[in-house]
Amino acid sequence: MPKLSNMIFRRYILVLAMLLSISFTTATKASAHSEEEGGLNVKELIFHHLLDSYEWELPCTHVKIPLPIIVRDYQGEWHLFSSSRLAHGEEYEGFKITHHGDNSGKVVGINAEGEEYRPLDFSLTKNVTEIMLAAILMLLIFLPMARWYKKNPYKAPRKFFGGVELLIEMIYGEVIKPILGKDAKKFAPYLLTVFFFIFIINLLGMITVFPGGANLSGNIAVTMVLALMTFLVINIFGTKHYWKDLIWPEVPMFMKCPIPLMPVIEIFGALTKPMALMIRLFANMMGGHMITLVLVCLIFIFSAFGLAVQSGTAVFSVAFALFMGVLHLLICLIQAYVFTMLSTIFIGLAQIHEHKEEKK
Repeated sequence: MPKLSNMIFRRYILVLAMLLSISFTTATKASAHSEEEGGLNVKELIFHHLLDSYEWELPCTHVKIPLPIIVRDYQGEWHLFSSSRLAHGEEYEGFKITHHGDNSGKVVGINAEGEEYRPLDFSLTKNVTEIMLAAILMLLIFLPMARWYKKNPYKAPRKFFGGVELLIEMIYGEVIKPILGKDAKKFAPYLLTVFFFIFIINLLGMITVFPGGANLSGNIAVTMVLALMTFLVINIFGTKHYWKDLIWPEVPMFMKCPIPLMPVIEIFGALTKPMALMIRLFANMMGGHMITLVLVCLIFIFSAFGLAVQSGTAVFSVAFALFMGVLHLLICLIQAYVFTMLSTIFIGLAQIHEHKEEKK
């Protein structure tokens, strides 16, 4: 087992070093291109890598893989075309990608009066495509694993399936079962799905080459949907005791009527739980990506101070960027674990009163 752990760790370090070098090369080319236009715009470079896009860039090349744009205009007509039609600020069928205002980087339409408007957009952007990829990867992992267990009910899996089973046992045996008790099997499918989905999208976000690179867990819309799903599970499957304590808690009457002070506090607390899940995952993953990019950009920022300063900064930046990459690899697992653990606790709080009554 120690030999297997050491081998996995060495492979992770090797892959991470390769990915960091690709990121460094990509940043160098972006820097060279920006210097031709008047200097490196660090803010634009960082947000270009962090935000969503209608195309997928291949590193170390000028090749971009276009994605399908699906929009509905102000007249109710649907349009389907490749994002390559809108490259370099071009306009196609009354649509273009704007680079200013609140809709920067988004497809906008031009109406009959020549005014910009935001159409109904169902385009397969980089983030949407990577969500679909993560779902496909989960199916490719767990469907064969389920078939293997069906054929070998009394054998322990090895290699890749063994590593996946280790994660499942860690989450189910150390988090879900101790907190939820007899309800563990009821909520385990959802909680394990959430854990592996977050873990996979975190890992895909660290891969700078196609088909990775989308910062899904650093997108607040993605974390909001994940938190909303937990919120729905909490409140749909909450017991009558949970709803009673939420709407009419056991406190002195003057705290409930005529001014519903405690019910308002309880409802506000129920609403802040998914917000905490959403912001915690978003802030931690966004911060990790941003720190790594800033460290790489320091090389080009200090290039104005001469070759000696640039060389020293390059060594410092690459070393710390590699350290942050290794740390961020660990954070990918930790954040998936924390989100699942907090979701389990919140679901357990909606069931715990019923358990107390049964024990009595």
